[in-house]
Order: sequence, then structure tokens, then C-alpha cells
Amino acid sequence: MTAQQLTFREFLLSERSRHQLDKDLVFLLEDIATSCRIISHQIRGGAFAGKLGATDATNVQGETQKKLDVIANEIFVRHCSNCGRVAALVSEEVDDVYWLKDNPQAGDYLVYFDPLDGSSNLDVNLSVGSIFSISQLPASIDATDDRSVLLAGSEQISAGYSVYGPSTSLVVTTGSGVNGFTHQQGTGEFRLTFPDMTIPESTQEFAINASRYRLWAAPVRRYFDECIAGTEGPRGKAFNMRWTASMVAEVHRILTRGGVFLYPRDAGNADAGGKLRLMYEANPMALVVEQAGGAASTGTDRILDLQPTSHHQRVPVILGSREEVELLERYHKDG
Repeated sequence: MTAQQLTFREFLLSERSRHQLDKDLVFLLEDIATSCRIISHQIRGGAFAGKLGATDATNVQGETQKKLDVIANEIFVRHCSNCGRVAALVSEEVDDVYWLKDNPQAGDYLVYFDPLDGSSNLDVNLSVGSIFSISQLPASIDATDDRSVLLAGSEQISAGYSVYGPSTSLVVTTGSGVNGFTHQQGTGEFRLTFPDMTIPESTQEFAINASRYRLWAAPVRRYFDECIAGTEGPRGKAFNMRWTASMVAEVHRILTRGGVFLYPRDAGNADAGGKLRLMYEANPMALVVEQAGGAASTGTDRILDLQPTSHHQRVPVILGSREEVELLERYHKDG
């Protein structure tokens, strides 16, 4: 059997034998894969079932919830709760930590997730996705203290995302590289189609929301101006710019062909600390990107080194090809 024929379960079992993955982690990752399959099905049938469009509610972020945001959150909660080792769930869509155990033990899992990233793209049929992260409690706790989930990204034992596009992809790291799977219609299986994904160190592609140019700080404007100056500018090469308003789609493109993604702190989001959430967006994507040979930074600090202050904390995010991230860090240092 070739690597490309491996199902997700077969891959996890092989990883368990090579890297001593906990059997309960294998079960939990399978539950997450099941969640992604079901969400993909719900999205594909959303127009027929009246599941597109917005609800009358907002989430903790103050964002209007799409109907499928709520459905995706319920699917993740239901399936991640199957594993008896899961102590708590942290979702973008829910204000409070969802504790599953009254007296969590050391080694129990914490699962963080954005159940439907980029949901503003649903009504126009563009790619959306799910993001997840898994950490372990370092010690037993006597009560369900929400501060216990505030672990640095470097403590993650697994992370990944699913993209719901022309095909449904699942990209996962368990700390020993990054592997991509594609859902095979008819079998219900995710099969290994992109083994050992890596990000080129250099690139000529960047992703940023250029409509916020007037709000950017000087280092980001400098970087943008130099990129669009083309071969006659200081970078001496032509860059392509991309923007889909879906972090999973942006990161997946970077994983497959290189690039850099920027959602910096600017005058419009500085009071909140940035736009993207640390625990279930920035941290998992930073782990995936670093495991693929890239870099992930706030512009001044490595994302995985940040000590969280809130489970809904926001941070600036710059990640992708290492040369571009390091250049942006130098520009931030120079001011």
C-alpha cells in the first residue's frame, strides 16, 4: 500500500507506532475528522435545507452568526465530547469554556476550535473551513478554572484545519511534520494525498486586505509598497497579491505553493489587540506553518511563545514563507 492510499485512520496508527501517539489522541483526531466530514456535507446541502444566511444572534466576538456557524459548532461539540479524555472545549462561537469534566486530570485534553472560519464566504460559494488545536492539561485541577486553558501555543500536541472547497481537505500535524488528506466521495474516507507538506523559504506571493491600507502601521505599509513596486522596486521582483477573507483558504494556498499571510494590528483593531484569535486561529495555524518549515509571528514575537491572557484573546498574525516573515519582523523592529 502506497502512502497516497492510506486512510486517515491508517495514517494515525502508523504515526502512533512511529511516534508513540496516545491511542486516545488517535480517537480524538478521528472524531475531529468526522466533524469535518459532516460539516462539509451540511455546507454542500445548505442551500437546499435553508441553512445559508445569518441568524438573529451574535457570537462573543460581536459578529453576526451564520446558521452554519451554529450548526458547525454543535457538530464539533458533539463529536469532541465522545473522547473521555477531553476536559474542556473552547470555541469561537461560545463565550464560556465548555467543561466536560468536574475534576480534570493531568494529561486530559483541551480542544480549541473555530468551527467555521470564513463563514462570510458561504453565501457567495467561496472556500471556508474549520480550525482546531489540541493541548493537554499539565496538572490536575480541583475545579473548572477557565484560566487552566490559557496555555501557550508551544504546548499544542496537535493542530490542523479542514477546507471546504472544490474538494474537502484535512491538514494535520501531530508535531512531526504536516500531512494533507482529501475526502474521497462515496467511501467517507480521508486519504493521504499531500504527504510531508513544506513551505518554500522564499516566495513572490502575499495575502493581505489592501482596503485597510490607510489603517496600517508604517512597517506594513513599507512592505506592501515594496511588493507592489515590482521588478523596478527595492525587492527587485514582481509579487502577486491574494485575498479570500478565509484564513484556512489563505494558509492552505501557502502550504501548497508558498506565500505569506498578513492580518496585522492596525488603527482599526489595535484596541482589541488585533483581529484574529490566538487560541483557535493563530496558535493552530502557527504550529502547522512552523511544522511545514515556515514561520509565524505577530511582527515582533513568535506566536507560539505568547502567553495567553484570555481564551478569546486577539493578536496580529504574519505567517508563511520564512524569508518574508523575517523581513517583516525586521521592518517592525526598525519602526
